[in-house]
Amino acid sequence: MREVDWVVLIATLLFITIYGIAKNINNQTAESYVVGNRDMKWWAICISIMTTQASAVTFISTPGQGFEDGMRFVQFYFGLPIAMIVLSVFFVPLYYKMRVSTAYEFLETRFDLKTRTVTSLLFLTQRAMGAGLTIYAPAIVLSVLLGWDLKWTIVALSILTISYTTFGGYKAVAQTQQFQMLVIFLGLFLTFIILLNSLPDGIGLSQSLAIAGQTGKMNLVDFKVDLSDRYNFWSGVIGGFFLFMSYFGTDQSQVGRYLSGASLRESRLGLLFNGILKIPMQFFILLLGVLVFVFYIYNKPPIHFNPVNISIVEKSEEAPQWNKLKDEYNFLFYERQREYNNVLEHPEAKSEKIQSIEKTLGLMRSNSDSLIKKVDPNLDTNDKDYVFISYVLSYLPVGMVGLLIAVIFSSSMSSKASELNALASTTVVDLYKRSIRRNKDDKHYLRATKFATVLWGLLAMAFAMFCSLFENLIQAVNIVGSLFYGAVLGVFAVAFFFKKIGGTAVFWAAILSEVVILTLYLLGEKGIINIAFLWYNLIGCVLVIILGIILQGLIPNKKL
Repeated sequence: MREVDWVVLIATLLFITIYGIAKNINNQTAESYVVGNRDMKWWAICISIMTTQASAVTFISTPGQGFEDGMRFVQFYFGLPIAMIVLSVFFVPLYYKMRVSTAYEFLETRFDLKTRTVTSLLFLTQRAMGAGLTIYAPAIVLSVLLGWDLKWTIVALSILTISYTTFGGYKAVAQTQQFQMLVIFLGLFLTFIILLNSLPDGIGLSQSLAIAGQTGKMNLVDFKVDLSDRYNFWSGVIGGFFLFMSYFGTDQSQVGRYLSGASLRESRLGLLFNGILKIPMQFFILLLGVLVFVFYIYNKPPIHFNPVNISIVEKSEEAPQWNKLKDEYNFLFYERQREYNNVLEHPEAKSEKIQSIEKTLGLMRSNSDSLIKKVDPNLDTNDKDYVFISYVLSYLPVGMVGLLIAVIFSSSMSSKASELNALASTTVVDLYKRSIRRNKDDKHYLRATKFATVLWGLLAMAFAMFCSLFENLIQAVNIVGSLFYGAVLGVFAVAFFFKKIGGTAVFWAAILSEVVILTLYLLGEKGIINIAFLWYNLIGCVLVIILGIILQGLIPNKKL
């Protein structure tokens, strides 16, 4: 990066941090630290919800998903609007009526303390892992592409986020998220304009979409019923519905966003507008990845996007084979370009030659991955997460690079701040205050919550330093959530809709369900079964309900 980019990056991050601390350091109570002053307007709630959900993983990994797999990932969000409606009708009114600070407070009233405690612990487990991934995701990519030390990148991101979250609490998180959202959308919009203008004359948006359509990247909806397929209409609508029901209805990092609303109406509107705006937002980010794909038809792409891996191979004994593969790849690039130009002249035709070329290029990329693994089996050959940032660093003008890196940092800080606030709130309100230190004054619980914020921030930082990549960063976050969300949602579903099931039954049902889900995941990792992770949310939820009914029949005298 050049000096201008560093100035843009540092100025943006320092402003966010100092603003968050300065605006909210005074006049705090334990409750305001957790949920603010409960005076948030719907638009601020919507922004807070969206920025919490849209972590750096979204802006690093999703364009890479679009580049590699096209637009079909947007189906993942098809269940979101339905979930927002259900939550607005059933969950939010009851949370407001009870005036809870966390979602898990409600469970003790409905069931008992042990049910509240186990769901809190399930949340803390998965959210702590998610917070680590939130930091690790941008750090690993930026460290590779910019040559930064990974651990120091993680430390810098963590310290900035911990600082304003600890000092400012909920309001610092919510207010800085509004500025972060501005930075995010400005950066993405400018990148979109630059991408379109960098394409050859005569190739605009419609031509780009026609080109992408030749490889199936514009196939938005797939109605095929396949439990092993992660992204189709049914997994998105059904599996996605249960995932988002749990995420927005039971995950404190999101529940805390709308519990701060000035009224029930403001909270409902914030949720509903999130459901309306999220799909277009993800569509746009995926479209950026598709446009990067088109850009690399006319600008020679690397055969592999992770420069560290390339450097290692080029210094190894496999260098001659690597160079030969690169030469073949580069030759095919020009043939590919000519064929796509022919398609533009005859857009109605489906080019079989393009299909053949893309298949051959895919095989070459697979061969490059094999060479990398041959040199060092421990190297990660999945380079989808490097595609977009590689383009940013190589082709965006001075100043824009700093802004896009600021977008990644801002989104990472935004998500982690919400996660730390939620982790600290749940730790103190649902565990410490309820079961360890009761009847202390407000200042004591305020200090405890700030301490918990720092502690969880340091634990997330430590986890980030030692965690490894999944197949794809955006998938990693969703997989971690899906391992726990189903069981938690099942507990809440029983609480709302199955009045005859009591605390003891649902407690054991949740534990057994979680054991089953983790077993299914491990069996999937060993290749014994093949179930897409989105279905874990449905399976976990339904299992809790069924097991709850069965267990309640065995203990009929313990209903509530």
